[in-house]
Amino acid sequence: MIVRIMGEGQLVLDDAHLPELNTLDDALLAAIEAADEEGFRRTLGALLDGVRSRGEPLPDDALEPSGLILPSPDATLEEVRAMLRDDGLIPG
Repeated sequence: MIVRIMGEGQLVLDDAHLPELNTLDDALLAAIEAADEEGFRRTLGALLDGVRSRGEPLPDDALEPSGLILPSPDATLEEVRAMLRDDGLIPG
């Protein structure tokens, strides 16, 4: 799956990592629902770090359709809330 982190670029992420990242996505969703700004910031950072560390960056000049778009690290709680689907940011 190709994942775009807004403001950073695209990475190729093996689907085998999705269950692990979904755990962080669930925690992010809980922080957003609780309006827990500190938990939101910490969990968003962990989720993005997880994608960066497990993904393989695409070259800057590559332009591939993204299967998943994640917010930038400095996105606000409200901006991320607007991006959520029923199952969070990551499907599954």
